[in-house]
Amino acid sequence: MREDILCALTITLVYLIWGRMGISCPILFLTGVSCAGCGMSRALLAMLRLDFQTAFYYHPLFWLPIPAAFLFLFRNRIPRRLLRGLAAVIIAAFLGVYVIRLFFLQDSIVVFRPEDGLIWRAVLFLKEREF
Repeated sequence: MREDILCALTITLVYLIWGRMGISCPILFLTGVSCAGCGMSRALLAMLRLDFQTAFYYHPLFWLPIPAAFLFLFRNRIPRRLLRGLAAVIIAAFLGVYVIRLFFLQDSIVVFRPEDGLIWRAVLFLKEREF
């Protein structure tokens, strides 16, 4: 349990450092494509303000990380088969919402702009240099 808390704190620290550098999402920064959790941080902040409508706008599954965190923390006390089933449901929910937001909704939260990603720009830079 102590290792889990240390890991969570380390991840939080890394994200805070990235945030100070202007990198809100490393996947979006690198690829130009939003991740399945895109909008989740803003949604959780809206939820803390009890602004559930805004939280839902940023990410419809804003409430799911809380039970998921409890499942993770108490994973040794939950039957393995049940834990795997619940994890599959959570992953499927995130992927389903992601696909709908990415391909069927036009919002500013989930975007597909690979040309804005660092990888695309690096490839163009190297192509211009023609080593």
